[in-house]
This record gives sequence, structure tokens and C-alpha cells, in this order.
Amino acid sequence: LKSAFGSAVAPRGPTGSRLEQKRYREQTMAMADKLKSLPFISDKNNPIGWFVQGGLEFAADSRRLVQRCTKPDAKEFKKIAVACSIGFAIM
Repeated sequence: LKSAFGSAVAPRGPTGSRLEQKRYREQTMAMADKLKSLPFISDKNNPIGWFVQGGLEFAADSRRLVQRCTKPDAKEFKKIAVACSIGFAIM
């Protein structure tokens, strides 16, 4: 991949070819293995571990949410918009 200035850039996510996706997964797994080798990062009783583990859980939950959710169609969007409008009017 190339940036707007012509320099090579590493892919940010698994959006390229299968080979790029495989490399991205391998890099991600290598980073995860490095994190597991530090015991205080995986210990939730340690303040740093609590912060890191909380962030990892949040990222995993967010990824699952985005994968499961779908965009509302026009009818569902209108229903949500009307419900929000009524709620604002009552407030």
C-alpha cells in the first residue's frame, strides 16, 4: 500500500488480499503473545493489568457488537426517529 505521499504504509486492518490478511493476523497474534509474556498485564489485580484487560474486553465486545448489528431499513429508522422525537418532546 502507498500513502498519498508515495511512501509504503502497513495495512491497518484485514481489508486487502488474502496474503495481507494472513500477515495482519500473524502480526496481531505476535503482539498478543508478547502481551501474554508479561504477567502483570494479564493480572486484573494490578492497576496496569486492570486497565489493559478492561480495554481488551471492551475491544472484543465492540467488535462482536459491530459484526452482529445491521443498519436499520427506512421503516425501522423512521420508527426510531419518531420514538426519539416523542421522548425529546416529553422532556
